[in-house]
Amino acid sequence: MSIAAARVLVLAATGLLALAAPFIVGDYPLRLLVLALQSAIAVIGLAIAFGWAGLIQLGQAAFVGVGAYTSALLVLKAGWSFWLALPAGMALAGLLALLIALPMLRLRGHYLALATVGLNVSAEIVMKNWAPVTGGDDGISGIPGVVLFGHEIATDRGAYFLALAFLAGVALFALALRRSRFGRAMIALRDDEIAAATSGVPVVRTKVLAFVIASMLAGLSGSLYAHYAHFIAPGDFDLARSVTLLVMLIAGGELSVAGCIVGAIVLGFAPEGLRFVGDAYLAVFGVGVLLVLVLMPEGIAGRARKGWLRWQRRQHARAHG
Repeated sequence: MSIAAARVLVLAATGLLALAAPFIVGDYPLRLLVLALQSAIAVIGLAIAFGWAGLIQLGQAAFVGVGAYTSALLVLKAGWSFWLALPAGMALAGLLALLIALPMLRLRGHYLALATVGLNVSAEIVMKNWAPVTGGDDGISGIPGVVLFGHEIATDRGAYFLALAFLAGVALFALALRRSRFGRAMIALRDDEIAAATSGVPVVRTKVLAFVIASMLAGLSGSLYAHYAHFIAPGDFDLARSVTLLVMLIAGGELSVAGCIVGAIVLGFAPEGLRFVGDAYLAVFGVGVLLVLVLMPEGIAGRARKGWLRWQRRQHARAHG
């Protein structure tokens, strides 16, 4: 089999598996899969800020929460449709990111990490204490589902295809962004900020734009989550959630869009797969993450790509041997 044919076969098999998944798995695994696809959108955003631009972002869940609360409130209180509330949630998440980016992104390394931690903690405090708007610890319930062509998407199967469609669009956008001039500027900035600035890369503008794009994708993820779960509360967007999104990114592969999706799915199913260990779940989960980081520092997708490249080289050697 030629390399081109193998690549087409892998892509076709992946597409068919994605389309067939909701007809193969049970109700509970399907729900986990929907949540994983929604999380993958936020993880791709995190890849843009953290993996590509080198910004240590530990507050991604805060922007997921902004998108979720904005979308839910606009639909419940203002009577907006989901299709208007979703871009509004993305826009507000992006605007907030822009307002805090200029002072925050002048920090580097662990100082930036601590600043984003403070951002997430502060956002959770606001969500808990602004009770007249956010509902406080009680959250917001009764959030309507997504209405498409006059019919509400009321099944997990429908929610899966909706999340899959949005994820596919975000993945294509991220791939195009990675290959663009801006994408190359982000990679250069991550590798060596001083060298990038010397080469003419606008450092501050590139950082700010990467941060804003990442936050807007987080807002998109939050909006989808709110209208799927029909209930949101501050605990859904706490610091632990941000850490989980970061672990999804690193485990899957921070430089790969496919890795973001793989990491979100693997980590999304981890609690169910490790249910048999009972109270030792956190310990086993932590050890598993450490093993991935030690044995596959490039992530699951990165290791798979290395295997693919080795196979390609062997095929090329055979063809020209």
